[in-house]
Formats: sequence, structure tokens, C-alpha cells
Amino acid sequence: MEKKLRIAIAAGGDSAEEIISMKTGKMVYDHLDRSRYEVVMVKMRHGDWNAIIDEEECPINKNDFSFEYQSKKYNFDYVFIAIHGTPGEDGKLQAYFDLLKLPYSSPDHIGSTLTFNKWYCNTLLSQMGYNVANSHYMRRGDKLNEAEVVEKIGLPCFVKPCSCGSSFGISKVKEQSALFAAVSEAFEYDHEIMIESFMPGKEVTCGVYQKGDQIVALPITQIIPKGEFFDYAAKYEGDSQEITPARISATLSTDVQKVASEIYHKLNLRGVVRVDFMLVESTPYVIEVNAVPGLSPESLVPQQVRAANIPMNQFFTDIIEATR
Repeated sequence: MEKKLRIAIAAGGDSAEEIISMKTGKMVYDHLDRSRYEVVMVKMRHGDWNAIIDEEECPINKNDFSFEYQSKKYNFDYVFIAIHGTPGEDGKLQAYFDLLKLPYSSPDHIGSTLTFNKWYCNTLLSQMGYNVANSHYMRRGDKLNEAEVVEKIGLPCFVKPCSCGSSFGISKVKEQSALFAAVSEAFEYDHEIMIESFMPGKEVTCGVYQKGDQIVALPITQIIPKGEFFDYAAKYEGDSQEITPARISATLSTDVQKVASEIYHKLNLRGVVRVDFMLVESTPYVIEVNAVPGLSPESLVPQQVRAANIPMNQFFTDIIEATR
């Protein structure tokens, strides 16, 4: 009988997304195939890393990502990264695991770093010929010229931290007088922000992953927020309608899946990734690329997996086998 792989589920992290990350980690923990894998939750928070064994916390040795339990040392064969935000989505953990030659579930440190910064990623995608919103970039300390930004970007507009997920720090600005407060709020979450033009249309999102040698685009989800945009409450507190498959034409669905799959390939991504779009009439505009998307029961990718009639344990197995 083949030896089971010992898999660490890295969850938690150092950002405001810790709670969401723990939900993602639990979802993966609950659905990994125990006939193939020995599964251990590893909680990471501000450098305090612990393997959780029978509710006991066993400190991780960072020299080789091992732990001791009942005087016996245990090493891992693979890491499923379930951390949204730093250090799991911005390339830090990926670079660390690369040094240890320990395989993991997400894009590598280059792909993770690139996609984590919305402005850098969208700027590259624009240069590659994909449609993105018009945007203005700022670093903390830059002087804000409200009139100049409004002339360039227009109103309404969105103010976003460049490297923060779950819609933390995002504001929709309808009047020039509200721009300064929105910029100040965004800078509370990141030292880089972007001010992005409003795009009227339908918001959709598409999960993409690799199964064997094949890139697979999942059914598309259409998002109809009850509020102004798809904010934290819409994502995690039910303040949105999420329709999978999306109520768009078969041709447009194919176009969105094609663009999402191309981006996955051209940016050399791995594991499961989610690409968010705004459909302006019949043209897909990329909003952002999520290298470690939420996988909690209410998250978008699991909805798409269920719509594709893929058993969740098979979905996670496909990801692991394609990335180890």
C-alpha cells in the first residue's frame, strides 16, 4: 500500500483576512481524502507557527518546517496554502517553501507577488492586451490632487489598497469632496493604493485550476450585490446574490472562461486561482486575479465546483496532484 502524503494546511496569516483564512483552512481540512492523505492543520500568526494535533499546539521548526509530537519528529510532504493576505498570498511563504524544496498548492513566489498587487498585475495585463479599468497609482506620502484625479479617472470611482483582499479598505466615491477620506482609509490597509474608474456592467468571476496537464475553467458566477459594490458584507454576510452559472450568453461565458484560462497560463499560475471581471456590454474587463481565493463553504470557488458537479474531495485531490 502506498504511503499516505502528510499534508500541512497553512491557515491564519498576519493580515485582516485571518478569520476568512481559518474558514478556508477548515474547508480544505474537512474535505481532503483521508485514504490518500494524512492531514495536519498548521496555524500561522505573526511568526507563531503551530501544528494542531489532538487540540495540542506543537511548535513548527522553521529550519525544515517540521514539528515534534510525543517525542517524535514529523516532516511534511506537501503544504496546502490557505492563507489570504500576507504571508500566504504575497509570495513570502512560497519563497520559503521553495528553499526547502517542499511542494505547495498555490502559484510560485513570482506569480503570488505579482497577482497580490492589483495595480502591478492589472498594468501588466493591460500591456498584454487585456482590458482593465483606467487607474491612478499612489504611494503613502504622495500628494493627492483631487481635481486632477477626477479629471483622469472620472466619477464615480473606486479607491482600493493595492495589496489587500476581502474588500478591506475599498470605497466607492461619488463626489470629489469624498475622495480624500477614501484615500486616507485605503492607506490604513496598505502603503500603496489605486484609484480606479467605475465600469458599469455585470460583475462575474471564474475559478481556474489545473487537472493533470489540462487547465480547467469552472462555471462562472454572477455577483449582484445589494449595496454599492461587492464589499465584505456582500462576500461573507450574505448581502449579495450569487448566481452560478451566470445569467449570461453561452458565447460570453466561453469568452470569460477563455480569458481566465489564458491569464492562468500566461502568468504561469498554479493551483486554483479566481479571476474577477466586469462585463461592460459584451467585453470582459479584468478587475483582479486572486492567487489564493477563498474556499470557505460560502466562497465563490466552492459554489462553482458544486455547479460543475465535481466532488469537493476530488477537486482538492486534483489540485494537490497537479502541484506536487
